[in-house]
Formats: sequence, structure tokens, C-alpha cells
Amino acid sequence: MIKTALITGASRGLGAALAKALAPTHHIIAVGKTVGALEELDDAIQGVGGQMTLAPMDITIDAAMQQLCRGIFDRWGGLDLWLHTAVHAAPLAPAGHIGPKDLTKSISVNIEATARLISYVSPLLGQDGQAVFFDDPRAGRQFFGTYGATKGAQIALARSWQAESAKTGPKVHILTPQPMPTATRARFYPGEDRSALTDPNTEAARLVPLILG
Repeated sequence: MIKTALITGASRGLGAALAKALAPTHHIIAVGKTVGALEELDDAIQGVGGQMTLAPMDITIDAAMQQLCRGIFDRWGGLDLWLHTAVHAAPLAPAGHIGPKDLTKSISVNIEATARLISYVSPLLGQDGQAVFFDDPRAGRQFFGTYGATKGAQIALARSWQAESAKTGPKVHILTPQPMPTATRARFYPGEDRSALTDPNTEAARLVPLILG
């Protein structure tokens, strides 16, 4: 029976690359807000003989995430893998000039939605499933206050879950990807030479064995 992998934030970047890398061994449940990008990903996965379920949803909408997880349980009975790549990258700003709307949205996406998803997805993973989060070392750097604080809080949640489930499962991974030419990074470094960055597909190929091994 084919395994299942839920990827939140699968529309583009590392999430999409991980979906393609896992497609030969997993049925991909791809969550993202951009329908066109999800459809392109579906075409790519079908092109290599994989299977994917499109879930064009906003992870901050609680009812949608409940519906998603209930649907996963009804169809497959559980999950083998959850990869959480969804993140809100607020504009860079000095700590004393953080915009209230940017902070509120960052808290909603990076912290509150993550906490809810952990509570909903954990029962689906059971003892033998695996969850994967992606750390970012830029917390605490100048102008990264909004992003760094909320991304750091997201990883703190993941580390607590990792410690709490160490003996009982699911297994929780926290990985640090190499810098990639993603849309998120472009918001932070708009004039950067992207030729020196690691292609998301190359990085996904490096990360998947760490997850499945």
C-alpha cells in the first residue's frame, strides 16, 4: 500500500520540490493557497507516475484544517509523513518599526496555525509516523524581528513536540535547509546573486534521505 505525505506549503519552493521528490514512494496531499501552482505541481507529479491530492486551503482557517484532517482520516485512516513548509515572510523592518498587521499575520501563520496543525495531525501520524519542520538561523538578525520571532516560536513548538514524542512517537525532525532561490528569500534579499544558491529540487534530494532514513 502506498504511503501518504501531507505537505503544508506545497505550492512552490521547497514544499513543491519535496512533493516531487517524495512522489515515487508517497501519495502527496498538497496544501497551498495558489490553485494554479498546485495544478502545475500535480501535472509534474503525474508526469512521473505519481499521485497527488490537491488541497487549495489556507492553513490559518481552522475549519478548513479540521475538514482536511477529517478527510485524510476517512480516506486513508492516517498519515505516514507530514512536512510543514508553510511560512509567512513579513517585510524586513527595525524592531521599533514593526507593522501591527505584519506581526498579526506572522503570528497567525507561523505560530497559531502550526500549533493547531500539530494537534490535528498528531493523531493521524500515530506512533509510527513522522513530522518534519524546517529551521531558519536568521532569528535575531537585524531587521528580521517579525519573521525571526515567529519562525523561532514555530520551531520552539516543534522542539517541544519532538521531546514529548521521543519515546512514544511520532518522530519529529527539525532540519535546516541550505539557502535556496525561493520567493520567500527574494523578499528578504531582492538584489541577491541567486546563482550561488542551492536549487530547491537539489536540496529536496538531499533532505529526503535524512527524513526517510
